[in-house]
Amino acid sequence: MKEQLNLSLGKETKYSDLYDKDLLVSIPRRLGREQVGIFKDMPFSGGDFWNCYELSWLNQKGKPEVRILQFFVPFDSENIVESKSVKLYLNSYTGTKFIDENQVLGILKADLDRVTNSNTHVSVKSLNEFSSDKLSMFEGVCLDQLDIEVSEYKVNSGLLKLTNDNMVVEESVYSNLLKSNCLVTNQPDWASVQIKYKGRRINHEAMLKYIISFRNHSEFHEQCVEHMFHDIMKQCLPVELTIFAKYTRRGGVDINPYRTNKIFKTTDINKYRDIRQ
Repeated sequence: MKEQLNLSLGKETKYSDLYDKDLLVSIPRRLGREQVGIFKDMPFSGGDFWNCYELSWLNQKGKPEVRILQFFVPFDSENIVESKSVKLYLNSYTGTKFIDENQVLGILKADLDRVTNSNTHVSVKSLNEFSSDKLSMFEGVCLDQLDIEVSEYKVNSGLLKLTNDNMVVEESVYSNLLKSNCLVTNQPDWASVQIKYKGRRINHEAMLKYIISFRNHSEFHEQCVEHMFHDIMKQCLPVELTIFAKYTRRGGVDINPYRTNKIFKTTDINKYRDIRQ
């Protein structure tokens, strides 16, 4: 798939501080999905939550304004956005004068809608609006303390297995040991991931080994979560499955993909930053 992408990732880049919508680069979702056998009928809903901490522009008097940008790209958008292009795009606001926050918000939404070919939800918030926010960790059973022996660091869905007791459960497990690599630059991507499911009990040791097997795997954040969803559904056949990954920040941006086969409501999601974000 790497050969099909023409991205700014991994290349020497000239930074512009004058607004330029053409800096945003799209990546078709279908490229990652076809790699794991997901085609027209999506087995999930959800989307990708982005937090961008480097948004600043000039007001009409030339004084800088600073905000935190949050946006949500739905799972059925035609494209995702390449993360480095988001950084470059937001940098182009820094030397540009805008009338007010509403003008900036309108431009951001129009540009993100265009590049994703979807209806994104976009908001900009002042730093004071985050004064009462807290850092959080996922709820559920943490798998990371399991004393397992690991030897596989390339994705292997065959590691997943059910317990022998045939018990049907509804549980939430999580791990802070998810690590993969950028598809283009091979730079490491770190994340915590929560897996909620209802169905026959999945062996916890096997689940942790599977999560760790992404360690030398190269895919974008969104693709890794969809890959994981596809594998668990195929190998373990849960009735319900939700996967939420919170990736650590790179270049002033963190990306948080969420996939579920339950009725999707954004109000059900804990959007607080992870302890490592």
